[in-house]
Amino acid sequence: MNQEVKEFMDGLKEAWQQELSVELRKVVFQAIPEAQERVQYKKPHFLKNGKYAAVISTSKDAVSFTIFHATGLELPEGKWDGPSERKTRKFRKGDVIEADQLAGWLAQASASI
Repeated sequence: MNQEVKEFMDGLKEAWQQELSVELRKVVFQAIPEAQERVQYKKPHFLKNGKYAAVISTSKDAVSFTIFHATGLELPEGKWDGPSERKTRKFRKGDVIEADQLAGWLAQASASI
């Protein structure tokens, strides 16, 4: 695992954002064990075969998780935003991450890269 990504997560001011980010990072490696990670554009990016697979970003009141190559995924209405090729979900304080479901979607989306 990349030290720069760990430092990014450790440096988040809100404990709930740290916890969600760490959990989302685990989801990525559950779905893509060989993922490479790096901080790019001040956000942790996760790559498979050199192509973007996922990104975690934070704002004042949310932790966002973006899945790339999402065309064809059957995602629940109203929870995901963005164009068909990349979908983003915002998690807020108190939200529960459905890790196995997220990992399944990410594995499906990244299968072709």
